Amino acid sequence: MNMQFRPPGSEKLEHVIVVVCPGQGSQTPGFLTEWLADPAARAFIELASERAGVDLAKHGTESDADTIRDTRIAQPLIVAASILAWRALGERASLGSVGIAGHSVGEFAAAAAAGVLDSGDALELVGVRGRAMAEAATRAETGMSAVVGGTEADVLAKIAEHGLTAANRNGGGQIVAAGGIEPLASLAADAPRGARVIPLQVAGAFHTDYMASAVPVLASAAERVTAHDPVQPLWSNADGALVTSGARFVELLVSQIANPVHWDACMEGFQQAGITGLIELAPAGALTGIAKRALKGVPAVAVKTPADLDAAAELLADIS
Repeated sequence: MNMQFRPPGSEKLEHVIVVVCPGQGSQTPGFLTEWLADPAARAFIELASERAGVDLAKHGTESDADTIRDTRIAQPLIVAASILAWRALGERASLGSVGIAGHSVGEFAAAAAAGVLDSGDALELVGVRGRAMAEAATRAETGMSAVVGGTEADVLAKIAEHGLTAANRNGGGQIVAAGGIEPLASLAADAPRGARVIPLQVAGAFHTDYMASAVPVLASAAERVTAHDPVQPLWSNADGALVTSGARFVELLVSQIANPVHWDACMEGFQQAGITGLIELAPAGALTGIAKRALKGVPAVAVKTPADLDAAAELLADIS
């Protein structure tokens, strides 16, 4: 099955719009329902389900919050939704010169949007990733907590003091700590000054050494796909830098399982590029929320439902 999608147009825009793909935790029960009212969208999700090995239509419309929190379901569900929204937006506006980035598992959707991976291959790999990370999470009782507020230096010092890892440096005053359940509880009881510690509903300590066993599993699967150099600017969670080699980006997709996400660095990269607008693909909301705090004054559109596509297309039209 060839599910490659490349947006029309390659003309250079005077301004810089960045399209971002969210990560795990952005899914909510029934969020695909309105999307699947379109027969073409339902057909795409059926094909995506085959490649990912997950019934995405069922889980995106019927399953409850606990079910779609399962890493094996959540990861391909989120990536498929982002690719679906990307395709739908491409039918309304030229996307040929937007920048692209994904947060954590969202990098798989970003790889498809930027032409690094065939969409079907991206979905197959994320299915492997979700299963491998779910298995890794069973090996120890671990989790993640968002630390919101405080100063960055104080927060990082307190996370390290409790033997935890700063797994997601999200910017906008949010850093996610990951590690053992007991150290996370200790951090909550000893929060950094001016900060709140909020436990996250995830299965394990993602982007830490606890996920190391999943890395060779995904690496083996990645050997079976063909990577292409990105056709559009593509930022990496590894360090916030632009990546011009498709093969290198796939390597980073594999290694990021057990390494921290530097979304703060990605947003610094957007600013250096002169970002003038941001569009978050479905299931949207989390990254636009961070952007409102960290990219003040930059207009942002969260594409949560098909009804939001018009606003996204208008943002693109306004700066073209």
